[in-house]
Amino acid sequence: TIAWNLVASYYEQLPFGRCGLMTAQEPWSGHYKVEAPIWITAHTTQFTQPGWSYLQVDGHLNGGGSFVALTDGLGNLTIIIETMTHNHSQCIRPRLPHFRVKPQRATFYLKGSFYMVETLQVWHSRLGFESGNTSLFEQLYPLKVQNGSFSIDLDMDEVYTLTTLKTGRKCSCPEPPPPQPFPSNYKDDFNIRNPPFSEAPNFADQTGVFEYFINASDPGDHVFTLRQVVVQRPITWASDADQTISLIGDFYWVNMTVTCDIYIEKPGEGGVFVAGRVDNGGIYVRQTRGVFFWVFADGTYRVTGDLAGEEVLMKGLSGVRDHAWHTLTLHIQGTSASGLLNGYPLWENVTISEPSNGWAALGTHSFEFAQFDNFHVE
Repeated sequence: TIAWNLVASYYEQLPFGRCGLMTAQEPWSGHYKVEAPIWITAHTTQFTQPGWSYLQVDGHLNGGGSFVALTDGLGNLTIIIETMTHNHSQCIRPRLPHFRVKPQRATFYLKGSFYMVETLQVWHSRLGFESGNTSLFEQLYPLKVQNGSFSIDLDMDEVYTLTTLKTGRKCSCPEPPPPQPFPSNYKDDFNIRNPPFSEAPNFADQTGVFEYFINASDPGDHVFTLRQVVVQRPITWASDADQTISLIGDFYWVNMTVTCDIYIEKPGEGGVFVAGRVDNGGIYVRQTRGVFFWVFADGTYRVTGDLAGEEVLMKGLSGVRDHAWHTLTLHIQGTSASGLLNGYPLWENVTISEPSNGWAALGTHSFEFAQFDNFHVE
């Protein structure tokens, strides 16, 4: 009952997956879905405009359901009716008191300047949750108004728009490309001089912000990089992690190799990671688990089973320092994980019990500047 965003363009297994008016979550394939909420929203948005006013009406139907009425003050009228049942009206908050909806015949009386209305255009949606008999935003025959009144038969889980406007239109959209899984072999060197937007494609930032960066001080292979740029914990509406993290890939990946060049900018306490089998994000990011391969500016490394770094699976010395480029490689196969630093084994044979699958990821130990380059997952 809530569309959290206009277009749901993030990995579906993250919290509130597909909770948008439409879904476009596969930029690598171009697949998209025009979901039911976009047509339910059209029942209002196609027949009102900014500046219209709600009329003072009772708003309750005798057999359950509700209605609202709006006008532009110039003689036009739009009435939106809904008869959604209790089970199909609940949201995550707050708890919805019980109510009943039954088939009914509702009679409406138009008064004042609307008494002279003779005809109302009718648009209808039926949501067949159990039967599968769903119709969305269909235009029906106009409804005749006699002596300022009309009646209409209403079933359960329906939405009607009755309006004096004749401008409604249900557009068709081309058939989208078929869905495809995320590429099993994916590389990004971030070598874009004038990117069309600030963030790299397919990365989904959960805490922190990762942006394209031009490293003008680097004369070598790392002029164009991806940089974590939030250096102060923001005020958030949910429980962000104390670490920054950006996800990429396929939630159902099991075995993978993640390789990335990393550059720690924060002396002393700075640190970065690459990760695999990452299982969560969004409002649950603080509880995120996976296999995390960390290196720190003090020359140490850690392997942890969680983003918070509390479940330490292995630790030791790495020789990594800040303001120098290093290459991290995380290899996960079955119940075992190993890590390489600059192409040489650093740790191996760490036993992994859970999670059994998840995304690849990269991130930082705190809200700090750090750079990433030549990302590769397969």
